[in-house]
Parts: sequence; C-alpha cells; structure tokens
Amino acid sequence: MRVPVLVSLALGAHAIRVIQSNDDGWAELYVRSFHDELLASGHDAVLSGPAENRSGTGSTDVEPSPRTSPCQYNSCSPASSPTPIGTNSTSPRLNWVNSFPVTAMRYGISTIGPQLWSGAAPDLAVAGPNVGSNLYLQVHFSGTVGAAVYAARQARIPAIAFSGASSGTLAWNTTPVPTRSTVYAQLATKLVNELTAGGKPYLPKDVWLNVNFPEINNKCNEVGDFRWVMTRINVGVFSQPDVQICGRTRLPTETEVIWSDGCYVSVSVGDAADKSTADAARQAVVAEKLDGLLECFR
Repeated sequence: MRVPVLVSLALGAHAIRVIQSNDDGWAELYVRSFHDELLASGHDAVLSGPAENRSGTGSTDVEPSPRTSPCQYNSCSPASSPTPIGTNSTSPRLNWVNSFPVTAMRYGISTIGPQLWSGAAPDLAVAGPNVGSNLYLQVHFSGTVGAAVYAARQARIPAIAFSGASSGTLAWNTTPVPTRSTVYAQLATKLVNELTAGGKPYLPKDVWLNVNFPEINNKCNEVGDFRWVMTRINVGVFSQPDVQICGRTRLPTETEVIWSDGCYVSVSVGDAADKSTADAARQAVVAEKLDGLLECFR
C-alpha cells in the first residue's frame, strides 16, 4: 500500500475535511486505498467504518456495543478492554465503530472527525468504494448507500456513495495492492477533486451521488481509460424529464451504463428523501459542477 507523503496532510487551497465510511468493514482494502489517495491529494480524511463487514444493512442505525472479539481480519483486539469504538494504534485517522455503516458514519460526523478537526464538521462525506456494484434495486439495501444518505439527509453534509463492480474482499494489508483497489481509489478521488474544485456548496440540499465503477479488466485498468456519464438510479418511465444532456432529456440508467461494453463510470444524482433519482433541477446543478468530467454515453 502506498504511503502518502506527510506534507500532503496539511490543508491546501482546495483541500477539504472528508469523513469516510463503508459497509464492507473498516479494514477492507478498498476503503483504505481510497483513504491513502485522499491524503495524497491533500485532503484531511478520517475513516469511521464498521468493525466488521456489514454489507446489505441499508439504513439500519443502532448504538454501538462493546466489542470483545477481534475486528475484521484481526484488525483490532479489544478483548482485554471491551469498547464500542476504537482507533488504529498507529493512526488516529483510522477508526472503527462496532455497529452498522450508518452508525459509523453518524459517529464519524458528530464525534470522531471533529475530535481531530478542532471541533469542525466534515465538508464532505464519502462511503466506499463498495466491494461490488450498487445499482437500481440494490441501492435501497446497501449499507454504503445508507451511510451516504444519512450524511446528506440527517447531517446535511454533501455525500457520495462509491461502488466498484470488481468484487472479492481484500484485507487492508494485502500485498501487492491489486490494480482494482488502486484504480477505484484514484477514480473516486478524481471525482471528489472535480466536485469540490469550484467551492461550496458542493451539492444541492438533500442530494447524494451514487457512483458506480465498472469491472477492472485488460481494457479498463488505468484512470485515463474511463469515461464519466450522468445516469439515473431507477428506470423513470413515468417520471418527469431529466436534465438535458447530449441532446436527450432521459438519462441512461446506471445499470445500462455499467453493463455496457465500455469503460464507463455512472454518476447518478440521488434524492436523499427516498434513495431514488433527484429531479432535473438538482441534476442540472451537479452536471454544471462536473461539466469538465462528464461525457455522452456511446
């Protein structure tokens, strides 16, 4: 795993405070690779993830209980001193919460992050990258999505849920780091940088982004290989028109884009009230923010 340059930890002109979580567990490699990339890009990132894999738990939120057994991949050992929340022994930026993804995000926003930021709140909340896609009906059951939606809806923090189609869990200390973990981390950081470069507000109120990366393969294995497409979460047959992009007023679905034969990343603007696709007005705000990144589909 690449060690970020220490000088990059200082906040720069475009650097922000980022709270991270996921549903695959705080010791999963995808989230750790993303953490390293955020730090290397100059952001002040803090991880607050569940102590173990809590995939598929949606928006469940339960107060953490003292943990008495080792965390995921033996990444913590609280048996001698049971505690509901813990910190990595070598980095206060890496934290676990013995509960669900939403709970981990909640504690990260309200307690863990501010303790390191002199009481300040995060500027942005990110969840994932999830191990595996979160598309259409999967969105409602995803803990990764649940964590992002909590941040956007309850905590009023702009939020992004990232997911990668290449699956297979990986421990935080896997060496060498597989290409899929590195590339997903680089892609996620690229979107964060693009979204925040123009300053606040990063996203409209009650909006979150659902971002899905395709599988990493021989054709799609470097950041420059990928094309970014604005999509919608649900089919939307009876919904109002979407924002007009590339001469059409109905965006492709994220499922259509991710399952296509191409290196396409889907970016859906989600409504935090119900995890469905946001309206055209809010899509338009995001499209303008990401204008330098988005392209036409096919």
